[in-house]
Amino acid sequence: MSELYLDGKKIYYEIHGQAGEVLILLNGIMMTTNSWTNFIPALSRNNRLVLVDFFDQGRSERLGPGYDHQIQIQLLGALFRQLEAEMGVGRFVLAGLSYGGNVALQAALAFPERVKRLILANSAARTSSWLRNVGDGWNEVAKSGNGRSYYLTAIPVIYSTHFFEAQAAWMEQREETLVAYFSQKEVLERMIRLTDSSRHYNVEDRLGEIQCPTLILSSSEDALVPVTEQELLHKGIKNSSHVVIRGSGHASMYEFPEAFAGLIAGFAGLGDEEIHP
Repeated sequence: MSELYLDGKKIYYEIHGQAGEVLILLNGIMMTTNSWTNFIPALSRNNRLVLVDFFDQGRSERLGPGYDHQIQIQLLGALFRQLEAEMGVGRFVLAGLSYGGNVALQAALAFPERVKRLILANSAARTSSWLRNVGDGWNEVAKSGNGRSYYLTAIPVIYSTHFFEAQAAWMEQREETLVAYFSQKEVLERMIRLTDSSRHYNVEDRLGEIQCPTLILSSSEDALVPVTEQELLHKGIKNSSHVVIRGSGHASMYEFPEAFAGLIAGFAGLGDEEIHP
């Protein structure tokens, strides 16, 4: 467990594992480094796994309103420099889920010399008008300060209906935990700022600049960021592969954890000669 600073702002990160590629795994919007606890053994077995909290997440610095993804890209630039000094490695496998994938994509554009391979799970090249309206709905509920209302608005939609009903006991336990979490005023204020930071995100016209091998992961039942958004990524990023996890909703890491971890670990550990456009 370590920390570094960017212009006086604390960045929290962790390193797990002893050998292999350095795999940096980026959180979804409502996640923290703690969200990946169950994945650490699988993803650090043959890789050096780096987890990091974005600004306004987990144990990293809290920000004021009015920022966009650029501050998170700057955070990654600082992390890249720190890891090079600490580990002697200057190129990384960069993976992100949803919000984390969107930031990862922009980091690959900003620091192409740093990103050896790119993994984009349930991510997109833009914030669609549909998703912008969904985010506005989340934020309107967040302003009420009602943690249960926020949970009911933001969480069920990230799962497939099959998973939600088949895993009823798990979902009930998750509801109890998350309602308590979202009932904290400071947490809802962070959710508003993070959601707003994606409002104008759009790099559709820059996808052709991505040169590194890229794995794009979709979920067939993703209601937030549907497969059509990943098809747009695949079409624009020439050196990319596209895999669809059938039956999963947006929260693919929870619905199909073995497939999710296996795809990421497998792509991270491929030799260069095994990757073909």
